Amino acid sequence: MAKELLLEIGLEEMPAHVVTPSMKQLEQKTAKFLDEHQLSYDTIETFSTPRRLAIKVTNIPERQADSEEELKGPAKKIALDSDGNWTKAAEGFVRGQGLTTDDITFKELKGVEYVYVTKYTHGQPAKEVLTGLADVIKSLTFPVTMHWANFDFEYIRPIHWIVALLDDEVIPFEILDVTTDRTSRGHRFLGETVRFAHANEYEEKLQEQFVIAAPHKRKEMIVQQATELAEKNHWTIDLDEKLLEEVNNLVEYPTVFAGDFEEKYLSVPEEVLVTSMKEHQRYFEVRNDQGLLLPHFISARNGDRVKLENVIRGNQKVLTARLEDAEFFYNEDKKIEIETFVDKLKSVTFHEKIGSIYEKMQRVQVIARILGKSVGLSPEELTDLQRAAEIYKFDLVTNMVGEFPELQGIMGEKYARLHGETSAVATAIKEHYLPISSEGDLPETKIGAVLAIADKLDSIFSFFTVGMIPSGSNDPYALRRQAYGIVRIIEAKNWAFPLVRLQREIDQAINEDQERFGVQLSDGQQAVIDFIKGRFRQLLTTKQIRHDVIDAVLNAKQSDLTKVFAAAQLFKERLDEEEFKPSMEALTRVVNLAKKAQETTTTEINPALFENEAETALYQAVAEMKKQFGTQTLKEDYDQLVALRPLIETYFDQTMVMIDDPAVRNNRLAQLKQIAEMALSIASLDQIITK
Repeated sequence: MAKELLLEIGLEEMPAHVVTPSMKQLEQKTAKFLDEHQLSYDTIETFSTPRRLAIKVTNIPERQADSEEELKGPAKKIALDSDGNWTKAAEGFVRGQGLTTDDITFKELKGVEYVYVTKYTHGQPAKEVLTGLADVIKSLTFPVTMHWANFDFEYIRPIHWIVALLDDEVIPFEILDVTTDRTSRGHRFLGETVRFAHANEYEEKLQEQFVIAAPHKRKEMIVQQATELAEKNHWTIDLDEKLLEEVNNLVEYPTVFAGDFEEKYLSVPEEVLVTSMKEHQRYFEVRNDQGLLLPHFISARNGDRVKLENVIRGNQKVLTARLEDAEFFYNEDKKIEIETFVDKLKSVTFHEKIGSIYEKMQRVQVIARILGKSVGLSPEELTDLQRAAEIYKFDLVTNMVGEFPELQGIMGEKYARLHGETSAVATAIKEHYLPISSEGDLPETKIGAVLAIADKLDSIFSFFTVGMIPSGSNDPYALRRQAYGIVRIIEAKNWAFPLVRLQREIDQAINEDQERFGVQLSDGQQAVIDFIKGRFRQLLTTKQIRHDVIDAVLNAKQSDLTKVFAAAQLFKERLDEEEFKPSMEALTRVVNLAKKAQETTTTEINPALFENEAETALYQAVAEMKKQFGTQTLKEDYDQLVALRPLIETYFDQTMVMIDDPAVRNNRLAQLKQIAEMALSIASLDQIITK
């Protein structure tokens, strides 16, 4: 008869961000355990609160199914000696399977006879197998762990109880000094000890002790209660999903309430108020039907409605203290000129091996100017870009950002506008941090995008210069994320980005005045290019580009990395065309033969050395093609190359390239090298798989 499995790990309160991933991890590892141990099941239901991780599995059989497995042993000539007796090899094989030589049969495989045995395994009772759940519990991994008592064992928080039931039977095992039982704990303040007679009582019995074990049910309670409050007061609320998840993982029995703060604080920038409420206090902001912020907030307590007024007053008092500080910092910062803040950055270290933030800003001005001209900014835009680069980090030393680091860039924009900077400058100050995550929002303005690229490039160049290059999973300064941000911005803006040339210009400009810029950039161009190409690879992978195509376009002899995107997309679109395979094979043959040309071999061709019409026809077609190649679109270049296929095939039918006559051989290699160089400007075609 099928049974239900209940497993609950009782813990000290876990950090909210750990709860959901840990619950999912427990589910996945339990499912893997059951599959590996031949225990079938129908469903796995997950539960979690700050103090527990649990699963309930339905329809587990009473015992494992019996199994039959045919095992192959040594060859017959090894298993039997010359007298027909079993050898030690045969005896050792069957002994290892728990069988005897009487169980041996012979079967032929590819003309050779081998020893075979059939091993029958009697399924164990599920209750015995499930004692292995102890290893599942111990195998969970967490971003941070801790020791407790005198144990060497580490876990997210100390384990206080373990419930393990198969229907109404306790599954016996121990972890440290905790033995499995049928007893759990209710809400820390409102509930009592809970004892389960059967696994199917789990949710009901816990709810009686003020624990809503299913996270989706707690979330529904929070949403419903918050919505009712908002409708009652004619408010509009945006239940931010990330914050809702966090609040949900902070409570076991949610009761939603509303609080207020004084209207005078609405004079402080909205971002400051929302940050104070959401990031620091886990409150949801409240707005009117026009979207304007109101002096109220909504939150949830971990408990019932008893003495809820005291909870509200306490939360209002804490928030008021924060807003009082914010108002003071805001008013004080407004009195100080931007240049004063910028001057303070001279004493703020960016990194001890690289210099101050002020020196970083000096370098970024140079990089931004070079990039701005490269992408075609107007003189007015270049002026705004220069001003933004001169001041863009100033808010790091403001009182407000000192108290609320999450507001860096945001407060820079606010203060820049207050001090009369142009809208373009203010927006660029905010946007230069973007994207703040690998798939985060990108800068919308051109000036903000250039400043963002310049700031990130400077970090990459500087850290590579002092030898602090990411390796393996070690990337303490998030250089991979910054490089990925660069390639995402370039793709979004569709800007030409000849990195090799740009890096040379940047190195030369900065190294001319090392004392001013704080660091001399080393000649590590290839390392930086390879690093940024690695992020191109990452981006192309997200776009479902085939790996061989990615390899081909990244290894192209192409100075403008932007064209990598276009080439990858072009090949993705053409892969299934009938002409693709034969065209790539023909061009790949050209590329491979062209590799035999000496480094000194030029692409100058002497038609007088041609010995057949195929050479002449190919030469004339390529000469005509060269008039436009590289000046038109990538698609047009590609189409011209593909159009050469019939001529190339005829050429190889009539022409032996590697002949003894060096003059003719080199002339033919030069002809192929000319085509190969055009092909390689699009992609390293020999890396594309056409089979």
